[in-house]
Amino acid sequence: MAARRPSLADQVSAQVRAWVLDGTLEPGRLYSVQQLADRLEVSRSPAREALLGLAESGLVEFQRNRGFRIRRPDVRDLAEIFALRLALEPAAARRATATATPDLVAELRRLLDEMTERAEAGDERSFAELDSELHGALLAASGNRRVLTLMAELRSLLRTRGPSTAGVSRSLADILAEHRPIVEAVAAGQPRRAEAAMRQHLVSTGRMLVAQTAADGEADEAWAVWDELVDEDS
Repeated sequence: MAARRPSLADQVSAQVRAWVLDGTLEPGRLYSVQQLADRLEVSRSPAREALLGLAESGLVEFQRNRGFRIRRPDVRDLAEIFALRLALEPAAARRATATATPDLVAELRRLLDEMTERAEAGDERSFAELDSELHGALLAASGNRRVLTLMAELRSLLRTRGPSTAGVSRSLADILAEHRPIVEAVAAGQPRRAEAAMRQHLVSTGRMLVAQTAADGEADEAWAVWDELVDEDS
């Protein structure tokens, strides 16, 4: 069957996500539906339909009779996101490794080499894009397209939170070092090792983001939420 052609609402949704990632749309700032429709040269109907879908995924929130905002996730959001990622991505890495082709291994190694170059150059933005591509390649190779779409939405939501762990809790080289064992395990055809390496990477990232987000005096509550929602070991 032929793939469904993206609707106008789909195209608006994709553009909003892209603008969130590149900073064109700022978290917390109020925008109008008409403003978005005019900018994209579409009617209000597909613009509103797209925003309603993004609101369901948690990326935007409506302000009654005023417009919409890009949401900045709180600690509970972070914990929920990483609970989902930990439930899905390590298993996807295991499945992708079990059926890995030479082309997949070559693609992962290419992405890792380019991440190395971007880390050495201090290019955080390009590094983050390559990081997303590497995770996406593994998710796509696992054979579950819905997981790929869901993870793309979750990563978009994470980007609205503000600074990543890069340059705050760890360096680009540190992040790169967490990806190497994943790629090495895939290349060696070791599914369980790939699963464990992905889990370790996600737990490390999630814990650092929670630590960065927890305000002074709220750290205990933040970690209580993390412990409530996230199973680090399963």
